[in-house]
Amino acid sequence: MHDCNSQAFQDRTYISSDGLTLHLRDYDPGCEATDGRLPVVCLPGLTRNSRDFHQLALILSQDPVTPRRVIALDYRGRGLSDWDDNKANYNLAVEARDVIEACAYMNIDRAAFIGTSRGGLILHLLAGMKSDLVAAAVLNDIGPIIEAAGLMKIRDDLNTARLPRDMKEAAALLKQRQGADFPALSDDDWAELAMAIYRDVDGQVVPDVDPAIARELVSIDFTKLVPNLWAQYENFAALPLMVIRGENSALLTDNTLEAMAQQHPDLKILRVPDQGHPPLMHQQTALQNIQVFLAAI
Repeated sequence: MHDCNSQAFQDRTYISSDGLTLHLRDYDPGCEATDGRLPVVCLPGLTRNSRDFHQLALILSQDPVTPRRVIALDYRGRGLSDWDDNKANYNLAVEARDVIEACAYMNIDRAAFIGTSRGGLILHLLAGMKSDLVAAAVLNDIGPIIEAAGLMKIRDDLNTARLPRDMKEAAALLKQRQGADFPALSDDDWAELAMAIYRDVDGQVVPDVDPAIARELVSIDFTKLVPNLWAQYENFAALPLMVIRGENSALLTDNTLEAMAQQHPDLKILRVPDQGHPPLMHQQTALQNIQVFLAAI
């Protein structure tokens, strides 16, 4: 047991190399019990932010026996980070550079990374751009092949959803739109998701993201093949790697999982029942597997 800082997290900001003020959450147990244990850096999905990882970060950072420091990022244009006037900068390469700069700011030279959806795509690049930084990777419902049907589903959900009147209605609308893919979620889970996804701005509840990021999906020509990241996936070859798939996910298929396992024989695969894209990682099945995976790092 340990006697650590009871404060859940600290908000921190750093300046990107192109001048934006970017935000992260630092879940630091503040005690010597983390010595020698690698921190965990959490990378959210396309329009999501650090709040997505709050429950998981609390559990990992406040573990009574093996606490870890957890860093959860808001990319540019998301959460408490600045929006970028140059909308072309909302791309994987720039966001991967931002992650590297965040780690440098936090004096993290090696970490385990958990990437949900787009966060996992960023991880594909990151493992090649700065291989010594990535000690292990968890890909949450993402792989080198991105299914067009899954992207279209996300596009339509983001760009057709009406704005809720309050957080209670936000949770109800999320459940209405996505409940069929997530029968495992309780009303409390939907309420937590709403708090992570939306923000109250002058009395109007809005998605906590630059609208340009969601609009970008509208411009994709789905008559053409979506580029794959098999070349970048090779960056994980020498790393401990785990992939989580929601049973009802339209973005990551079992066929892709099998191909990933062929290229990475030590790949750890977890299928989460009764959840879609992306599964919640703080619920029991995923949580236990993540904890076992991290324990070996």
